[in-house]
Amino acid sequence: MARIDRRTALFGGVAALAGCTTVARPGRTAGASRFVTVDGHRFRRGGKAYRYAGANIWYGAWLGAPTGYGDRARLARELDRLQALGIRNLRILGSAELSPLRNSITPGFRDRSAIYNADLLHGLDWTLAEMAQRDMTAVIYLTNFWEWSGGMMTYLSWVNGGRYIDMNDPAHPWPAFADWNAAFYGNAPAQALYRDYVRALVSRTNSVTGIAYADDPTIMAWQLANEPRPAGSAAVAVAHLPDFYRWVDETARFIKTLDRHHLVSTGSEGLKGAIEREDIVLATHGLASVDYLTAHIWPNNWSWMDAGDLAGTYDAGAARVADYVDAHIRMATTLGKPLVIEEFGYPRDGAAAYDPAIGTTYKDRFYRQIYAAVEADARRGGPLAGSNFWAWNGEARAQHPDHRFQRGDTAYMGDPPHEPQGWYGVFDSDLATQAVIRAHAATLAAL
Repeated sequence: MARIDRRTALFGGVAALAGCTTVARPGRTAGASRFVTVDGHRFRRGGKAYRYAGANIWYGAWLGAPTGYGDRARLARELDRLQALGIRNLRILGSAELSPLRNSITPGFRDRSAIYNADLLHGLDWTLAEMAQRDMTAVIYLTNFWEWSGGMMTYLSWVNGGRYIDMNDPAHPWPAFADWNAAFYGNAPAQALYRDYVRALVSRTNSVTGIAYADDPTIMAWQLANEPRPAGSAAVAVAHLPDFYRWVDETARFIKTLDRHHLVSTGSEGLKGAIEREDIVLATHGLASVDYLTAHIWPNNWSWMDAGDLAGTYDAGAARVADYVDAHIRMATTLGKPLVIEEFGYPRDGAAAYDPAIGTTYKDRFYRQIYAAVEADARRGGPLAGSNFWAWNGEARAQHPDHRFQRGDTAYMGDPPHEPQGWYGVFDSDLATQAVIRAHAATLAAL
């Protein structure tokens, strides 16, 4: 999730895909496979269509770690709560680069060295093992465009003499952060460090189950990054498109040389991550190496509504949400690939409303809108295969009166460390929101 206003094919072959309607994906379909596979514009698992209600729980590996910052008992409780809601898929963070960036999470999975954090890797192993017991699948993202887990800016700082800029730095206003990050896609030393980590993780064997990650049907997909963008401004993005397309295709192909079972996706927001250009979304996701489309929806972050005047602005924002969903269904249909709305979030009732005691009337309306779109498309036999709400806070509560995360805090919740704690996440006490989630999961299961 990004706060932007307040918060081995070469380019020639890639660009040509913008005009294609369907891209064949040899070897990506299966009958009764235990793995999630792609069959045209649908997912399949175990010989059946696979549609799901999902959640984001980026912090799974931190809770699963065998250390002072871990809490395996809490992880089990949170997974039990999600399972009881009917959640079948979790999108989790499989990387974090130890970073000088303000508001980045610590500890990380890695620093600049090739010695990776064994505790967090064991934490990810434990999370996957616990998910397997509950028949959940995982989408694991492998770095971040944004600062809160280190991400691309940190990789660049490791190879450019330590230079970086912080997101939301008044000295470097938007879109400076996103434009700077675009250099990552063409920076060979940064790419080498990133690929080393990707290779290590995708090739890992789970220390709890003894199953190689590449052979584990608990994993649904590897994701190149959280919300990769070609840049922030149109001019910089267009200049970096050749590098961006090349990075997507070559990284996806690289993962598939290590793992023949699992899907690969980009982690893109969709149009908002593509300077609002459908041709960029189509070219990126039309690649044969990319198995399905993703979209993220943030009405508040994108100024589609006003958190201080939800009654007066909700409907206008909802209309834009509907258009955004429809556009991505249309693009997925054009490409003949599945679509997942893998992030969607909405604030509580009122501006600066982070406490779980504050109501969720409009948040629940927004969730119902997203879920209704998924259900309607499922009934039509369309490509919209699932969704992951952002995000699960569970039993965590803000540790400080200002609702800000401080380094060293271990009450991890779905709102990442750069954001107010409680802004978008769903608490274990949010019974109305949970009722909406549960009803949707039951509807999908019955279709």
